[in-house]
Amino acid sequence: MFVVGITGGIGSGKSAVTDHLETLGITVVDADKVARVVVEPGTPGLAAIAEHFGEDILLADGRLDRAALRKIVFDNPDERKVLEGITHPRIRDEISRQLSEANSPYVVLSSPLLLESGQNTFANYVVVVDVPEEVQLTRTMARDSNSEALVKQIMAAQLDRKTRLSRADTSIMNDGSLDALYERVKKLHEDLLARAAAASGE
Repeated sequence: MFVVGITGGIGSGKSAVTDHLETLGITVVDADKVARVVVEPGTPGLAAIAEHFGEDILLADGRLDRAALRKIVFDNPDERKVLEGITHPRIRDEISRQLSEANSPYVVLSSPLLLESGQNTFANYVVVVDVPEEVQLTRTMARDSNSEALVKQIMAAQLDRKTRLSRADTSIMNDGSLDALYERVKKLHEDLLARAAAASGE
């Protein structure tokens, strides 16, 4: 299976790219969704998190209080490492399972931390959805109603734009309209189909 890793900083429009590829018949494994699956109520992942961070990070219905946990780990790098130690191996296992079940011409692994977390080792080809940092900031503040300080903090925890681009096989710019983006996605899709066919010897 030819695996295409797609990543981009917060607010880059990565989801718009992967959603459009889905409409073109491509299976998308979303690392963000996988990260939720492995901490659903009743999972060993959630039990391990509650054991370390305390019951205060659970909502009344037993689900994870993501906002409470995010605050703890953003303020404390050591706690973030503990959380990653609990979640990352489980996320890798679930990503691997979902990738192996895909049956489209190529499969996309969509992950905001593709390069930071080592999930790029799953990928044969890495695509970065790229936007100027000021666009990231304004888009994310508008979308999530977050403060500028929080968005900057999240951006600082991700790879910087130059490093991200240097580690990509290709990039797709998303600084204009959705129509312009979809045109670029269509070209990318055609290129990826050709690469996947070449990789499988067709």
